[in-house]
Amino acid sequence: MRKTCYLTILSTALAISAFGANWSGKLLDASCYDKQQSATGCDASGTTTSFALDVSGKVYKLDAAGNQKATAAIKNRADRAADPAKPPSTEIMAKVEGTEHGTTIAAESVEVQ
Repeated sequence: MRKTCYLTILSTALAISAFGANWSGKLLDASCYDKQQSATGCDASGTTTSFALDVSGKVYKLDAAGNQKATAAIKNRADRAADPAKPPSTEIMAKVEGTEHGTTIAAESVEVQ
């Protein structure tokens, strides 16, 4: 009985940790952030290949799949289509869904706002 109860609790804890979470914040150029150790001046752009997300001062890097999704999301930004003559904002806000692994997010989706 004890063993069954222990296994049930353990499997429940593992299942809860497997669920994804959502983060919203400013999209950064991770290479720039690594060099400067500051988010200032490290806004992501259309040429960025490695991304990080600044969520209220805590910075998470995106995994390889997240980097690809962020690149695609930036290329399809809504503000670009709204007024092509107007230059896009340098600050890119994003919503990322995925699972956290330390300071890295294994991104399932990246939505640029």
